[in-house]
This record gives sequence, C-alpha cells and structure tokens, in this order.
Amino acid sequence: MTPIIPITILAFVFGACIGSFLNVCIFRIPAGASIVRPPSSCPRCKTEIAFYDNIPILSWLLLMGKCRTCGEAIAVRYPLVELLTGLFAAAGIVFFGPTWHALAAFAFIAVLIVVSFIDLDHRIIPDAISLPGIPIFFIAAIAATDLTWQSSAIGILAGGGSLFAVAWGYQAITGREGMGGGDIKLLAMIGAFIGWQGILFTLFAASAIGTLIGILAMVRSGKGMKLAIPFGPFLAMGAVLYLFFGDPIVHWYFGMLR
Repeated sequence: MTPIIPITILAFVFGACIGSFLNVCIFRIPAGASIVRPPSSCPRCKTEIAFYDNIPILSWLLLMGKCRTCGEAIAVRYPLVELLTGLFAAAGIVFFGPTWHALAAFAFIAVLIVVSFIDLDHRIIPDAISLPGIPIFFIAAIAATDLTWQSSAIGILAGGGSLFAVAWGYQAITGREGMGGGDIKLLAMIGAFIGWQGILFTLFAASAIGTLIGILAMVRSGKGMKLAIPFGPFLAMGAVLYLFFGDPIVHWYFGMLR
C-alpha cells in the first residue's frame, strides 16, 4: 500500500465527518439558528441523536434511513452530502497531494456544497457565507495555492462585475429581476479563490450545464420559462470543474480550434 492511499482514506473519513456538519449548516443557516447548539435531534420526536447514531453514512445505513426512536424517515440527502464531501476531500489529496492547497480546496468546495443546497431549498445564497468568503478565500488562495494576489483581486472584480452587468442589463430590458444579488457575491467569492481565468471557465461551464439541466427541468415540470431555477449550484459545479480539470479542458478546447 503506497503512502498516499491511507492518507486518502483518512481524508475521506475526515471529509464525511465535515459533511455531517455541513448538513447542520444547510438546515440551520437559512433559519438564522445556531450551527453549534442545540445538538442535532429528530425533527419529529425531538429526541437528541446519540453519537453512535450520528456516524457519517454508516449510521444512516444501519438505521435503514429511520429515526431509532420514532421511525421517522431520514432524508437520503444527509448521507449523500456526507459521501459527496468525503469524496471531494479524497479527491483533493489525489489531485494536490497532502498539501495546504488540498486543504484550502476542500474548504472552498465545502462552502460551495452548503451554498448549493441552501440555494436549491430556499432560492437564496446567504450573505453570511459569501461576503466573509471573499476575503477568506482571497487569503487562502495566496497562502496555499500558486495564484497571485493580482489574479485573485481581478477574479473578485470580474466575478462580481460580470454577473452584476448581466443582472442590470436583464432588468433594464425586461423590467424584471432575472438574477439575485446572491449569485453576484458568490461568483466574487469564487473569483477570489480561482482567479479571473477560473471565472471565465466557471461562467461558460455553469451556463452550459444550467441550460441543459434547465431545459430538461422545464420540460419535465411543464412550467416552461416560468420555472425558477437557482443558478448558484451551477456556478459551484463550474468552479469545481475548473479546480480539478480546468487546465486540461482549456488546453483541449483551444487545441480543437487550431
């Protein structure tokens, strides 16, 4: 067994544990509740969840997705968020090695996971996450990655400025708000960590993925253009794609144009 394998396994376990905390954040932040207290409990019977019933992924499987006390169904989203977070933690080790870069990338992705699920549930991106995230990930990018402060600063301006221009133009033409301020602040935060080059990729990828999924969702729902689809999760997808595969995809794309 090579040294990287046990570290990757440990990263997965660590990430899954963080994913359990992210579930708390996703549920409580929109409600304005503390993410620390009170301890997690069943929403139906209010029984506090014991530590042995709060083991990421495993407890859900052993309990067959139900509360031990009252039998209330536990949404499959909880273990899925834990699994997703664990996989991204492991991916950070595989792509960046056991480095500060991997830790910073994992923190960045963890925030995007929280933002995405809150946006899916409530159609909002809390300022309490995105606004502090801008300076935090500006510092993290400079300290832990090879991104220069100039690229990060331009990324912030390009991220927030580009969506602000789109939102302003759409509202000026249609008289309706087509994009919330949360998306603007989120893309500024994304730009802080991946720079202006990443912003261009993220916008292209998010638009492409969002268009495809949006069309499918509109057809399935039967609501057509009236269906409101949050853009935050697609921005998160584009940013994560750039983080892991941006350079190869960009090189492949421009190679196709030659």
